[in-house]
Amino acid sequence: MNPRELSPRALALAATVVLWASAFPAIRVGVPGLGVAGLSVARLAVASAALALVAPFLGVRWPARRDLPRIALCAATGMSAYQLLLNWGEVHVAAGTASLLISIAPVFSVLLAAAFLGERLTPRVVAGSLIALAGAALVALGGGSAQVSTSAVVVLAAAVVQGVYHFASKPLLRRYTGFEVACYAMWGGTLFLLPLAPTAWHAISHAASHAGGSALAAALYLGVAPSALGFVTWGYAVARYPVARSTAALYLVPPVALGVAFVWLGETPGLLELLGGLVGIGGVMLIQRRSGDGTRDNLPSTASKAFSITR
Repeated sequence: MNPRELSPRALALAATVVLWASAFPAIRVGVPGLGVAGLSVARLAVASAALALVAPFLGVRWPARRDLPRIALCAATGMSAYQLLLNWGEVHVAAGTASLLISIAPVFSVLLAAAFLGERLTPRVVAGSLIALAGAALVALGGGSAQVSTSAVVVLAAAVVQGVYHFASKPLLRRYTGFEVACYAMWGGTLFLLPLAPTAWHAISHAASHAGGSALAAALYLGVAPSALGFVTWGYAVARYPVARSTAALYLVPPVALGVAFVWLGETPGLLELLGGLVGIGGVMLIQRRSGDGTRDNLPSTASKAFSITR
């Protein structure tokens, strides 16, 4: 192996992929013991505390008052709603399947940007979007039961709100770093979930007193590793790699998630789910394919800083 490929930036990018991929099986471990609300609140609270500790050392600034409404939208969609929907969906949907569905989130971001920001919607983007959505439909149908298919739709809704987050964060990324936006959204998302704190505390107390150590450990891991450390490693890598390369690496998240879920949970996705996942990722890749002039049809560099950071 070329020694250059073992540089700190390469290791940071690889760590980001593994951390975000591992979030999906960790959710499957945490949800049974803490419930949807309990795991959501615990994960965001732990992540917020961890980010608050490192934020002063990484130069995170206070946001301007004029940006607070947009930050609130990012927090409500990309953190609060995303966590609740993904956790709810993974009650029945396998971890690897969930990662395949979430991977099409950029489709919704691109469509929203075209609808509200006037970004160009080329035939390639339209075709890629339709292909990605068809792949998501195959994944949902591949669950084998109505209950799993319904839960797959819930996970797909999580991909939609993540797409809203990407779309809403784009103007913020002109004034703040991707890490700063992630911090603001995480802290805001935690505040939005405070009404669920009593339910979460009851679930945590019950787990602590009824041998729910694995669920508590999963919540702690989710908050510290994918949600906090993952932001740090991603920020480090994306600042040192070309946008195209750092963003392309995130296509590895679903296959790595499938591998982690197999080793950790023994989950094996069905053939139709795998086929649908490949079709969905192919559609997203088509959307992000470079045009003849060397630029991307959509999802410009500012949006790519936020691409998939809400794992």
